[in-house]
Formats: sequence, C-alpha cells, structure tokens
Amino acid sequence: MKSVEMTRGRTFVLALETGESVKGCVESFCRDHSVRCAKVTILGGMQKGSCFVCGPRLENGAEAIPISPLSHTIDAPMEFAGVGTVFPDESGMPVMHLHGSVGRDGGSVTGCFRQSATAWLTLEVVIEELLGDTPVRRFDEEKKVAPLFIE
Repeated sequence: MKSVEMTRGRTFVLALETGESVKGCVESFCRDHSVRCAKVTILGGMQKGSCFVCGPRLENGAEAIPISPLSHTIDAPMEFAGVGTVFPDESGMPVMHLHGSVGRDGGSVTGCFRQSATAWLTLEVVIEELLGDTPVRRFDEEKKVAPLFIE
C-alpha cells in the first residue's frame, strides 16, 4: 500500500440535465477550472441506455488478462447514487473514476460508470478539490486499465 496526504481545496456544485454525459461534464468542468484532483459525489437520475461495467469477465472461473469487462445497460430511467475520484492521467488530463448503484422498482445494480452514463432529469454533482502531491492514473499495457499510481 502507498499513500499520499492531500487537503481540501475548493468545492463546486453542478446540476447536470437530461442527456448530459456524466463523465464528459465532470472532466471538462475540472479542466476548465484547473481541478487536477477531486472527490466526487453524485446523486439523481441516470438515463435509459446508460452503460456501466459490473465486473470482470471470467474464463474458466479466473479473471482474464487483459481484463475483459462485463457491462450492463439500463433499460429505463433509474435512480442513482455514486462516489468517485478525479486524478490526472499521464498527460495531465483529469480522469474521473465513478462507482455507484442504479435502482428502479426494488431492484438495483452496482458498477463502474464510464463513457456512456447520461443524466436523466437531474444529477447533482459535488466536486471537492484535493490539493497536494498528485497521484496519477497510469495505463497498464498488460491489463488494459489505468489504475491510480502513487510514488
């Protein structure tokens, strides 16, 4: 385990509207406001057609390398609650990593929300800037993912 101490900076509140990309809005906001690192809390509605990763695909009961993700696409608007982080990639661009749960009519599914997650009605986003030594998301060629790297 490696760690880094960070402190809180600015706090921002965003209201995403129907059809807006969750990842796109958060990352572009962070770029536009020079937020390199942040904790993100999101709640509200997720649009039908939003897709997320809900685990690695297994081959003979074992995780495959490179990692092959299982995905799930929601078939109706759903309630959403999630938390995430923003840390820069190796080129310095902010990248959000968001996990959360969607639910509708008593059922729920949890996963990692990526490119195709879109707001339905409204998504309330709180971005809490983190200041200090900056961890970086480094792409792992073998696994085909970009985990957080701390010196």
